[in-house]
Amino acid sequence: MTEDLETRRFRTLFISDVHLGSKAAKTAFLLDFLRHHDAGTIFLVGDIVDGWRLKRSWYWPQECNDVVQKLLRKARKGTRIVYIPGNHDEFLRSFPGRHFGGIEVADRAFHETADGRRYLVMHGDEFDVVVRNARMVAYLGDWAYDIAMHINQALAAIRRLCGLPYWSFSAWAKQQVKSAVNFIGEFQTVLADEARRNDAHGVICGHIHHAIMTDIDGIHYVNTGDWVESCTAIAEHEDGRLELITWSQVLDAARPPEKPLLRIAPPAAA
Repeated sequence: MTEDLETRRFRTLFISDVHLGSKAAKTAFLLDFLRHHDAGTIFLVGDIVDGWRLKRSWYWPQECNDVVQKLLRKARKGTRIVYIPGNHDEFLRSFPGRHFGGIEVADRAFHETADGRRYLVMHGDEFDVVVRNARMVAYLGDWAYDIAMHINQALAAIRRLCGLPYWSFSAWAKQQVKSAVNFIGEFQTVLADEARRNDAHGVICGHIHHAIMTDIDGIHYVNTGDWVESCTAIAEHEDGRLELITWSQVLDAARPPEKPLLRIAPPAAA
């Protein structure tokens, strides 16, 4: 997809919410990202595999295997990979401290950046009241999200035909709903409080598919986003600086302009 782009090397990469096993997962985008980005350490911050959807119906195309194999190859070549399970891949929470093909499993982790800042790294669903206390509501919300993603796919196909960049209907709808906006704000505040309780300078999480880096009362809140809508990751440079990368924007910039659709003008009036 982007063979002409150079490989960038970082100290650390943080990726979450890939949802392998879901038809909405942008595995081709993630594979392309992994080909062009290396790091000494990669944190997989939950919901990498979508166990909820796989229980409903099995969907595991070759691209899902390709992502897993790409990560395993990076581990074999010396990259430290830490897998912190989320709510969709919670079956892995039974294996804290275990290694699978060189990939470590941990409930949560602490990461110290090159400039000495200490970050709590966790998926974040532990502080989602709906997921923890109203399981059926969470499943219904997941079903509604599936519908929104189907609308996304249809719109994306139409926009490609028109030569327009990718735009997420579900992300837009989420931002328009006041309750969703309030939930995001509360989620960020609670995660920042948890980082403060653990004497951390910041928190790096996923779960809500809302990529952002912001300061909340002196705590640096960082959300990695997802790979079903925004195609985002967090990268730590060698000096400790954090960068939010939106890979779909990079792909749009690298993609050659499409030829405009041929339009036949109506005959001139006599």
